[in-house]
Amino acid sequence: MKNNRRLWLKACAALPMAFALPASAQDALATVRQKGRLRVAVYNDFPPYAMAGGKGIDADIARAIAAKLGVTAEIVGYNADEDMNDDLRNMVWKGHYLGTPPSDVMMHVPVDEYLARSNDKVRIFGAYHRETLALARNPERIPKAPSGSAAVALEIFTREKVGVETTSLADSFLLSVLNGRLRDNVVHFKTVAEAGKALVDGKVSAVLGQRAEVEAALQGQSKVVIDTPHFPELKMDGWAVGMAVKVEDQSLAEAIGAALAELKNDGSIAAIFKRHGISHQPV
Repeated sequence: MKNNRRLWLKACAALPMAFALPASAQDALATVRQKGRLRVAVYNDFPPYAMAGGKGIDADIARAIAAKLGVTAEIVGYNADEDMNDDLRNMVWKGHYLGTPPSDVMMHVPVDEYLARSNDKVRIFGAYHRETLALARNPERIPKAPSGSAAVALEIFTREKVGVETTSLADSFLLSVLNGRLRDNVVHFKTVAEAGKALVDGKVSAVLGQRAEVEAALQGQSKVVIDTPHFPELKMDGWAVGMAVKVEDQSLAEAIGAALAELKNDGSIAAIFKRHGISHQPV
């Protein structure tokens, strides 16, 4: 499940990791340029970051990076596995046991110190966005943005229902906070998009989830208010997302990093998010 990778994001620090490069490593950048294409792994069915037909924020960023490298981007969708360790194996350093080969680079990888230390076959780098949680609410049922400690801010959800994506960080937090008092009013959905529809239809009064997914699900809904909550009980309310390559592919990582820096500086990354109607949070 793609949600399970979010449960890796337990550390507050988000630091790029550096690894030793084997002396015999092939020059991955030269190979990519010789082929004329950069094979890029994205998650299947992960709006607004990746959708069918090579669409989405991650796919657009990948194309912009490939153009900077002078090659084309081959966008390859992969189904999320049980956890991030499996995803990194399937998409980056080994390939899937069903036969799908690994890609040159994987998008939307948490730039997380613990995750990097647990996966010494990959190099995690290139943060391009800071993801946060967001709360979308019906202002007629929840007049003001919840703030402060959970005991005060979330007390309203002992009476009102809140939608979450199953097995997400938001789900885990709401089920455990306040000694489980909110459990009966936490409504589970397969996706944030389904939770957003339930909010619009009046079946729940709020939705808690990753900001980009919440914004994508509720585009054009002027009667819904989206807030950025900060709860002391939630130790981590934001994290960086970046990329991963094989640990030995230093030349490729450096070239991609340089291309990304140019795209950040000239406003291209922010423009891609804006084009999709999503708030970009620089790292």
